[in-house]
Amino acid sequence: MPILFDEERCVWALQGSVSTYGLGVDVEGCLRHLYHGASLPRIEDLPAIDPPSPPQTFESLGGPEVRYEYPAWGGMFYGEPCLKATFSDGVRDAQLVYEGHRVSDGAAPELAVDLRDTHYPLRVSLHYRLFEEQDIVERYAVLKNEGEDPIMLEDVLTAAWYVPQGCGYLTHLAGRFAGETQVYREGISPGKKVLESRRGVTSHHANPWFALDRGNATEDTGEVWFGALAWSGNWKIAVDHDAHGHVQVSGGINDFDFSWRLDGGGEFTTPTFVGGHTREGFGGASRNLHRYVLDHLLPSKGPLPVLYNSWEATYFDINEEEQGKMAEKAASLGVELFVVDDGWFGERHDDRRGLGDWRVNRETFSNGLKPFIEKVRSLGMDFGLWVEPEMVNPDSDLYREHPDWIYRFPTRPNTESRNQLVLNLAKVEVRNHLFGVLSGLLSEHDISFIKWDMNRPFSEPGWPQAPRDRQREVWVRHVWGVYELLERLHKRHPRVAFETCSGGGGRVDLGMFRFADQAWVSDNTDPYDRLFIQEGFSIAYPARTMMCWVADPGKWVRGREAPITYRFHSSMMGSLGIGVNLTEWSEKEMGEAREMVEKYKEVRDVIQEGDQYRLLSPRAGDTTAVQYVSRDRSRSLLFVLRSSHRFADPVPTIYLRGLKPDCIYRTTAEVGKVSGAALMRRGTKVSLDGELSSTMVEITEE
Repeated sequence: MPILFDEERCVWALQGSVSTYGLGVDVEGCLRHLYHGASLPRIEDLPAIDPPSPPQTFESLGGPEVRYEYPAWGGMFYGEPCLKATFSDGVRDAQLVYEGHRVSDGAAPELAVDLRDTHYPLRVSLHYRLFEEQDIVERYAVLKNEGEDPIMLEDVLTAAWYVPQGCGYLTHLAGRFAGETQVYREGISPGKKVLESRRGVTSHHANPWFALDRGNATEDTGEVWFGALAWSGNWKIAVDHDAHGHVQVSGGINDFDFSWRLDGGGEFTTPTFVGGHTREGFGGASRNLHRYVLDHLLPSKGPLPVLYNSWEATYFDINEEEQGKMAEKAASLGVELFVVDDGWFGERHDDRRGLGDWRVNRETFSNGLKPFIEKVRSLGMDFGLWVEPEMVNPDSDLYREHPDWIYRFPTRPNTESRNQLVLNLAKVEVRNHLFGVLSGLLSEHDISFIKWDMNRPFSEPGWPQAPRDRQREVWVRHVWGVYELLERLHKRHPRVAFETCSGGGGRVDLGMFRFADQAWVSDNTDPYDRLFIQEGFSIAYPARTMMCWVADPGKWVRGREAPITYRFHSSMMGSLGIGVNLTEWSEKEMGEAREMVEKYKEVRDVIQEGDQYRLLSPRAGDTTAVQYVSRDRSRSLLFVLRSSHRFADPVPTIYLRGLKPDCIYRTTAEVGKVSGAALMRRGTKVSLDGELSSTMVEITEE
């Protein structure tokens, strides 16, 4: 059994393929963390639970050193709590003790440990789902009020993770619009480091992923503890380093401007927080998390289609004739999915009007969408649309009919961003309206793909119709509303795929990947800038989920010219899309693109479903090298891209990874046959000359 229980010691061990997670109950009935690291063969190998120490003068041992599995604020606990509650009599102190546990089998065995408050009718069930092959533990908590009087939850995080003493280096992802998922690594000093979003979405500025190590981990070696939060709204990950070198990482729904009235008989379920451990460096952590997402999270299986999107080609200047010409060009390249972006609906000729009116713009498509979709289908492509359901322009029929459907404070002006306001998805009538219009659109048209966008963060998060003690629930209820809509649409229209987008990469997280197969990573489509964005993205998320467009050179972000081969190679490292104005391409460019699309289709299963190895980082020099290896290790691809060519320096020797050492491979970079061991130990050479040059090397087992 992968979940072991020692009844005498009241200790559990979750046994992954090469790691162990241990927890147990102390003499006072408190649930304590025991171990998370390399595999221990016996449950008896878990460390003993130290008895609680009496409080010290000026200092309590109630922080990360005690290592509560679900620390609640109360007594002399001064660390980061997962739970802070106020009971109906005004007591603001929770004391949780062990009550029982359950173990269930299945594809992912699950341990549920029940805790209860020592006085009040509050039960907290902690759930641990084990994915053995990936050494991943999913955690979430269910809080239930078993009494009659309401309990106010002021802080309800999902879980606390702990690392061994001396793990003092934090790696995380941060950035900004057009510069998302940049990699940062820093030493942790005593105090608290908070990664968070308060914007109502996951945000461009931080991503809910972390990794900790002892300072000696590399891409290939060293122990790494890592985690990712499945939440698409306000989130928080707090890294709490105490004065003795103990580190606690707590995460979940952000407690900023949050409260929740848990009525009698009510339940509150936290989002999932996954974590893992590896001894194979940051690359090993990534591959474990990638396989978890690919095998257990995404709504569909198999390679994603080559996509064309009209946005950067036309912006709002959409007309049926030009879109038809673009579709013909896209089909001739081998594109499999044609997507019409913003501008197809309502009175939408710019970003100032029409948002929220999800009916076809008859000035743009005079005969409706059906004839155009039939044309796209006749060309051998599926059809997709862009939508932004959570938003509304003040200049729209929807807003004029329902001005009370937005978040607002009655005494404050509504702050507009991109000329739009945020719809209140906490309201059931708003959710039902959106489901009706979106489901109707999908029922009436042969649509197989929806790009779901959200182009602004929250402001004035008021809900005037709700009771005062419910007002701060909107942050959670909105995200639940998005999830509910997507789940209902999936059930009603199971063949429709979704892409998550928020003004670029502002809504990328494991919560959205339960509903969306892919993410729009950034509005920055510059092929060189994207190497940095895509590297950071790949640390947490698999290539299959990363939508990458080949764009026209000279676009608004940088205005940098780049060869078509370089642009394709940069974009082929994820799910390939094309966003150029194809009517302006020459026959030579069309011919090159056609060859690249054909080649991508031949190898995309390795890229989208295989293991990824980051061999040379763009942060470390002028050469980027990324390798993909099929699960059976019979095929591999190597992308090498060079940004500059100084002093006639050659491309560094590239040492491959993940191959079978004793097997013989053919590679397009070398003449003849070569063993996997040779390719990994002596390396291979590629030749690249000039600025922004690139190549793709194929490695195939004989």
